[in-house]
Amino acid sequence: MLPTPSTSHVDTNRIYEPAEDSFLLLDTLSSEAETRFLTQRFAGHQPTGHYDDSHPSPLVLEVGSGSGVVLAFVTAHAHAIFGRADVIALGTDVNTFACEATKQTVTQACQATKEEDVDGAGILLATLSADLASPIRDGITDLLIFNPPYVPSPAVPELKYFKPGTGITDTECTSRTFEEDSHLLQLSYDGGVDGIEVTNRLLERLPDLLNLARGTAYILLCAQNKPGEIMQRVRGWGDAWSVAAVGHSGKKAGWEKLQIIRIWRG
Repeated sequence: MLPTPSTSHVDTNRIYEPAEDSFLLLDTLSSEAETRFLTQRFAGHQPTGHYDDSHPSPLVLEVGSGSGVVLAFVTAHAHAIFGRADVIALGTDVNTFACEATKQTVTQACQATKEEDVDGAGILLATLSADLASPIRDGITDLLIFNPPYVPSPAVPELKYFKPGTGITDTECTSRTFEEDSHLLQLSYDGGVDGIEVTNRLLERLPDLLNLARGTAYILLCAQNKPGEIMQRVRGWGDAWSVAAVGHSGKKAGWEKLQIIRIWRG
């Protein structure tokens, strides 16, 4: 069993705390079935450690990285999950505090892997303060991970504290109120009507975001998000696309039951 990265440094008053949904992603991505799929999907390295140009280093993007626990997990355990260690990680979040937390979580997890003399940690390219994947160029994402705001709510909270391209200044960080911090947390779980409004925005761009040859996405949903309808929508994208349910929460708690779907080309 692969160790879970430490998030003891994360300020949970401002950043979504790892919970059942986060751990379901970790369990799913490290399961035998998914590591086999991902290893086959991203194979192409040579035993010498030199990589074929036709199989470049996979770019892993987590949208809404929060505490960074998921991105840290797949980066620190890259070799175990992908069968290769040359993974490049990138995280985005509307919450600048989350971007900083993600950076620290990933850095610490990769350092712990190196200290344990375990071969296989990737590298963190950057964490970007951004609305979903807005700054990411089309076609370069090999693996996308998204634990969205999935709780049904009257509306998606306004991004009134997010300034595209600028983030939050040090002065603003020190003067934030309880209401502003609460708003940041709301952004991490309030998903609008059926809890799916934010996910719908990402799905609209997903076919362009993912790499044409090996693009893959893991998206977490709850029962009220109507995952069956979402999977049917993906099938409507054409024969080049496949979708499957690959992870489920062990609880039967009505609409809170969680599911992870995998979307991929091929």
